Amino acid sequence: MNVKLFKGWAIPGPEVPGGIEPGPEESLDALSGHFRIFQLREGHRFSTDDLLAAWYGTLAVPSARRVLDLGSGIGSVGMVAAWRLQGASFVTIEAQAESVKLARKSVQYNGLGDRYEIRQGDFRDAALLAPDERFDLVLGSPPYFPLGSGVESDHPQKLACRFETRGDISDYCATAAPHLSAGGVFACVFPIQPEEQAKRVLEAARATGLEIVRRRAVVLREGEPPLLSVFAMTRSDHLPEKFRGKSWVEPELVIRRRDGSIHPEYSAVKLSIGFPP
Repeated sequence: MNVKLFKGWAIPGPEVPGGIEPGPEESLDALSGHFRIFQLREGHRFSTDDLLAAWYGTLAVPSARRVLDLGSGIGSVGMVAAWRLQGASFVTIEAQAESVKLARKSVQYNGLGDRYEIRQGDFRDAALLAPDERFDLVLGSPPYFPLGSGVESDHPQKLACRFETRGDISDYCATAAPHLSAGGVFACVFPIQPEEQAKRVLEAARATGLEIVRRRAVVLREGEPPLLSVFAMTRSDHLPEKFRGKSWVEPELVIRRRDGSIHPEYSAVKLSIGFPP
């Protein structure tokens, strides 16, 4: 057996075709196992949020066969999920041409072309999804901040990934809900601090007929309050009445210990998505 190692870690998963080099303003970075992702050196780069959304969604629906990734950016959420769900087909929707270009390079590099479709456009445009398209899993790592609520980057790619230039969490829920297959799950990551942010998720789910069936707060550093949470939602009308309005709140996930080292559980999460520990 041919085992490839990275700093003593046996790289899991299928090998990839590769054969594409990054452009002068790009980098090619580890993502999941042998999967790599193209990113702009000075643009938006994938984050812990993206990894958490892909991990939590694939944990919630490990049998997913069709997956939709909304506001997919450079493809980090979708491609981590594709590494985890190697028998699933994917549709991703992204508005920014620069991000779509990078994602398509990563798809080719990783050999995903036969099961990974990228549609360019604003996911709020109903024409991008046929009315009868259904997915077992819908993923999202939405921007967090309304325009005008903070310091806005002059880089359009960075701006759209942090600020709500093309919809907010309510738009993600509104698009996900009608396209969920029977018992399907919409999984996303979103802030829960300040309290108004947590309310936005709850209100968005309620307004679109979704129930948050499980959630897990994320602590970025041990001893600090949780700033984020991952959520798994299902359509209310797909649940028995006695389960509606209830949510399983899981123990907090800690990213780093007090001394700055990676928490053992998060190391295990990274291993499970094929990311270098």
